[in-house]
Amino acid sequence: MKIAVLNEGDADEPRVAATPETVKKFCDLGADVHVEAGAGLRAGVADSAYADAGAEITALRADAVKGADVILAVRGPEPATLSGAAPGAVLCGILNPVQNRDLLDSYAQAGLTAMAMEFMPRITRAQSMDVLSSQSNLAGYKAVLDAAAEYGRAFPMMMTAAGTISAAKVFVMGVGVAGLQAIATARRLGGQVSATDVRAATKEQIESLGAKAIFVQDVAGIEGEGTGGYATEMSDEYKAAQAKLVSDHIARQDIVITTALIPGRAAPRLVSDEQLKTMKPGSVLVDLAAEQGGNVEGAILGEIVEKHGVKIVGHKNVPGRLAEVASQLYARNLWNFLSAFWDADAKALIWPKDDEIVQGVRVTHGGIVGNERLDG
Repeated sequence: MKIAVLNEGDADEPRVAATPETVKKFCDLGADVHVEAGAGLRAGVADSAYADAGAEITALRADAVKGADVILAVRGPEPATLSGAAPGAVLCGILNPVQNRDLLDSYAQAGLTAMAMEFMPRITRAQSMDVLSSQSNLAGYKAVLDAAAEYGRAFPMMMTAAGTISAAKVFVMGVGVAGLQAIATARRLGGQVSATDVRAATKEQIESLGAKAIFVQDVAGIEGEGTGGYATEMSDEYKAAQAKLVSDHIARQDIVITTALIPGRAAPRLVSDEQLKTMKPGSVLVDLAAEQGGNVEGAILGEIVEKHGVKIVGHKNVPGRLAEVASQLYARNLWNFLSAFWDADAKALIWPKDDEIVQGVRVTHGGIVGNERLDG
């Protein structure tokens, strides 16, 4: 089995899909690993480290993918650059299938079996393969550090001979993996933290981290729990109540971090321009949903803008801002996924048709685009 590891070649994508650790593991299975030159440089991994782990370094992508049975990438590569791969080669990456349907069609036409790792089912057996969780965890952490860097005052309460400095008030909106890590990080930095979510089940999680839960009360149907633990679209009654609650609370905050996403849809708007106007000058909002349209009105992807004296941070690819550790976790996700379907006797990957994980992540196979999350 030949595995090709691609150099992303995108200025906005410094991560890499394999590390020397996972390359060695694949080699120990008997795989022949080819790494495109420079693939790991921006993630702190030299070509020599891959070579020491048993990989062959290839200067050209065409040589890396020639005859490859498995292609590992972070973002979805252009199909034309994958010509020469083995028939039915498996492509694993964060493919953004809903927005990149044309790309999926091209993969299908090329005969590739594309695995969209962000479609990994939220089940116990797949926890170690869940790329969204591993990358969102880092994004939540980095969001707090980015907020602290833009915030012009101290984070923790400080008692000095010259007087006391109040702790920064931090409000986290959306308590998934990223939000929970943001809460924990802000607490560690000494912030006074509160958080909210449309899913009532998250209240206990918020409080377990020492933060104050801010929830709409006495509005019917606010469970907000969708398939796989994701949030769902809320009723107009809930949206109105949530907007009032947020408006009252947000005006007293120094830092707001928004993390809310709905799979396959544009990010919900959580903070309006009118709400921004109520915030204190010098306050900071970090919008982790900027790549999906943004939770904050006025957020611009890839920029830090100022409106009404408030900074709005909309960085691209926040996990990639921690490229080395993000790559380590992503590479392990891929290893855990592929090794789970490795047949030692056949020395090949076996993909059971009725397996829940296979059905969840496979978006093209046998020349056809197909997945229930796309078909639905």
